[in-house]
Amino acid sequence: MIAPRDLVMHELIGLEVKVVSCTNKRLEGLSGRVIDETRNILRIETLKGEKSLAKDNCTFSFHLPSGEWVRVEGSLLVSRPEDRIKKKFRKW
Repeated sequence: MIAPRDLVMHELIGLEVKVVSCTNKRLEGLSGRVIDETRNILRIETLKGEKSLAKDNCTFSFHLPSGEWVRVEGSLLVSRPEDRIKKKFRKW
């Protein structure tokens, strides 16, 4: 089970995501399922196809299996997924 405070240390692939804010205002409100993740990019599957989003330009809201929505600044997610799991985070 993913706890909201531990989300940044977990695998994001498979989670529902929504873009809350972004430097590109056209991307705000975009939602879908995370299908891939690299160091700087989050790829999501939307109803209109795949979209690649720069992590550091956006604020995301992730839907956890428990039913909760958790808002995360994309800058906290900038690193390779396997490195982010090992990283120590201050309380965010």
